[in-house]
Parts: sequence; C-alpha cells; structure tokens
Amino acid sequence: MDGSGLSEPERLILAQIEQDLRADEFLDRRLRTMSPGPPLARMTHRFRSHVLAAAVGVLAALTFVLLAMAASTSKPVLIWAFAATWALTLVGLLTLLCRWSQRLARRSRARGRRRAGPP
Repeated sequence: MDGSGLSEPERLILAQIEQDLRADEFLDRRLRTMSPGPPLARMTHRFRSHVLAAAVGVLAALTFVLLAMAASTSKPVLIWAFAATWALTLVGLLTLLCRWSQRLARRSRARGRRRAGPP
C-alpha cells in the first residue's frame, strides 16, 4: 500500500477527532506522558511484592521447622501443619515466579522495540 489508505473525507474526520481530543488538556497531558499510573500505585505494588517475598521466606523457614518436628515425632497434627505450610509456600513461590517472568517479558519486549528502528 503506497498511501495512507484513507480517503480525503476520512482524513478530515480523523483530523477533527484528533483536534477534539487535544482540546481535553488532561487527556492530552496523560497521553503525552503515558505514565503507568500515579506514583502511589507504583509504590504500593512494589511494597506488596516485597511483602509477598518476605512471607514466602518466613513460610519456607516454618515449613522446614515443621518438617523436622513432624519427622521426629510423627504426630498427625504436625504432619498436617507441615503439609499446609508447604502448600502455601509453593503457591507463594509460583506467584513470585509468575510476576518475575512477566517482568522479564516486559523488559525484553521494551528492549526489542528500542532496537527495532528505521533501517
């Protein structure tokens, strides 16, 4: 396709729509900066991520303690407590792994877009 693919009336309509959208100052500023969100939202997301990592670490330590206690005493309560903490630890680890892989994928896509430029 050599041209833009839009007829003259379509280009005029598109120009009018763009002009109307630019009249909204808040929308125009938001689109120009393309910020992912307010700083507070980014900070709370980072905080939640660190809390999850700390919780997984505490659960992992508790799992090992319960494993040692359950193996030495063979009490059903300790065995069930170990099983529950082990399951919670695995769920937390999988959640952290998913977040980590999504972050790596976003960074990889961003690097690919920066490298792919005009020839």
